[in-house]
Amino acid sequence: MKLHIVSVLVENRAGTLSRVCGLFSRRGYNIDSLTVGETENPAISRMTIAVSGDEAILEQIVKQLGKLVDVIAIRELENAKSISREIMLVKVQANEQSRSAIVEVAAIFRSRVIDISPATITVEATGSSEKLDGLLQLLHPYGILEMARTGAVALERGSAILK
Repeated sequence: MKLHIVSVLVENRAGTLSRVCGLFSRRGYNIDSLTVGETENPAISRMTIAVSGDEAILEQIVKQLGKLVDVIAIRELENAKSISREIMLVKVQANEQSRSAIVEVAAIFRSRVIDISPATITVEATGSSEKLDGLLQLLHPYGILEMARTGAVALERGSAILK
């Protein structure tokens, strides 16, 4: 099954997120990640929804989303024609012996150490899902205590605009 990224412009009002999520749950579709935020127009929010499935599932999702009153515009974002990023915070177990190695791993991935305690280091990383997965793989042996990821935030490349 392929991961599809769908960008949806919606009216920024109470209940919109609930209606969109309800549509997915009623149809039995799982949302892999969902990010929502206000756009340059405070009356409109952009939802970036990552969902796994074949083309038929994607087509059904787009059609069903289009029927919701709060939805203004919908577009699947193709990998080659879009830019996608995630933010991750990861708290790693650290002692005096492992601290410098963890900081080096973070630096290789152009991540930032944002908190240090006697027993932990918290790293902030931004990038593609693959980059963040690679960082996690290298930090795993030190002991990951907590992690939070935003999910994908994406826009089309160039002058293409979703309206």
